[in-house]
Amino acid sequence: MLNNFLKNLSILKKFLFINFIFFTIIGLFTFLYLKNVQPNLIKKKSSNHIKIINNTIENLNRLEIKFNEEDIRKFLFSTRFIFQSLDRVIFFNNELDLVGDTDTLDLDPRSFSSRLDIIELEILNEKKTKEITEKKNINIGNDNLVSLKDILFNYTASKNFGIPFTFTQQEFNNFKLTTIRNVFREDKNIGFIAITENANDVRAAINERKTFVIRTAFAVGIVIFIFSFVLNRYFLKPIKNLVNYINKIKNKDHKKINIDNLKIRNDELGLLSKSLDDMTLELQKRISHAENFSTDLVHEIRNPLASLKSASEILNDAKDLSERLKLVNILNHDVQRIERLITDYSQILKDEVALSKEKFKKIDLIPIIHSVVDDYNNIYQTKNGIKISCSDDGNKNYIINGIENRIEQIIANLLDNAISFSKNNESIKIKVAKNFNKQVVLNIIDDGPGFKEKDTTKIFKRFYSNRPDKFGQHSGLGLNIVKNLVELHNASITASNRTDKNGANIEIIFP
Repeated sequence: MLNNFLKNLSILKKFLFINFIFFTIIGLFTFLYLKNVQPNLIKKKSSNHIKIINNTIENLNRLEIKFNEEDIRKFLFSTRFIFQSLDRVIFFNNELDLVGDTDTLDLDPRSFSSRLDIIELEILNEKKTKEITEKKNINIGNDNLVSLKDILFNYTASKNFGIPFTFTQQEFNNFKLTTIRNVFREDKNIGFIAITENANDVRAAINERKTFVIRTAFAVGIVIFIFSFVLNRYFLKPIKNLVNYINKIKNKDHKKINIDNLKIRNDELGLLSKSLDDMTLELQKRISHAENFSTDLVHEIRNPLASLKSASEILNDAKDLSERLKLVNILNHDVQRIERLITDYSQILKDEVALSKEKFKKIDLIPIIHSVVDDYNNIYQTKNGIKISCSDDGNKNYIINGIENRIEQIIANLLDNAISFSKNNESIKIKVAKNFNKQVVLNIIDDGPGFKEKDTTKIFKRFYSNRPDKFGQHSGLGLNIVKNLVELHNASITASNRTDKNGANIEIIFP
């Protein structure tokens, strides 16, 4: 159930909720610790009191000291070094009369000046540990000696009579700890001993721990608040903006979200924003490219289809054999044209899929060019007498970063185009060189009629073909495919007419 609850929370709320749980658990344990720290400190001091009382009782019994003022006073003078670490030790006889007080040793008798408002009674058994706490509210005036007598009176009537017990006195400035025990001799109670000690160090230790806990909790709270603010401001909000940006694109919303402020960041979110924006633009570019290509293809197919429809309608009415043969040739020509368009379009789609899987590597142009040239010479030199030659400027390496079979496709398509414009027994030259920027320059030069277009960039457009004598025999996609492959290699391609004679020159510059 908790897992399902956390799944529905945002990252910030999850962070705050988990911190709240841990903070609550730690606070609970801290509360229990603080609650137990005072009894433990009191128990430690009272154990020392009991030890001193037991030693004192042992000495009293060994010396057979009577519980009267004279004997107890002599005993205190002779053994006062035992009580040097204590604030006050008081002796009472069995009738609860004061018979000795360490405060009177320096002839400066003092009585209690505090008021017993809260008494905590702790019974400590010598044989086994047993703690019993009683809380009483007593209001008997300012005479605390009387109050102590009342406590002793209650103690004699208690079932815990004979066992030491400890109580505390709390004032505004003082925290006192008192332990009392009766004295047995020959199975008779002969008096009582009370040890009182200033226990402000106990209260100081408790207050110190409480202050430390409060300061720590406050510091942790500030740290959590600052971290939550930073997390939300610099991480969660940008991620939310990216999600909204993607949703807007997915829903084809015309109102786009600007993520330029995220793209200028130099951290991982900035890199993610740049990559996401570049990917989005590339996908939109591909979608637009596919839509335009499909529109152009439909437009190109419409013309031969219209011609097919007209020729087929006329064919039924034509009676002359020569006219019928002419119409059949038109039908055949249009069918071939449609087939060529669809085949070339299908090949482009296959090439795009293959390109997404192929990887670039460093390749040498010369071996690839020689391989394609040898294949074409074997075909066209024998068939049409067209000879293709290859030369370079003498550099040893013409290394580019590319895809080998796509470079072969570029050279093959350009040679096909050059051969289609060349007459029998003409020559085609391929030249490879390096320019002053150490870029590899590839030129394919033919002896054909050259370009009739003033703007030679038109020849690289889809379905463009300026061949009046060979209309319909070419789809107009060959040079467009070459241009796309060249741009894929971050290269540039230009077309121009030769200056020395008739002919065309296609130039590719690889980076």
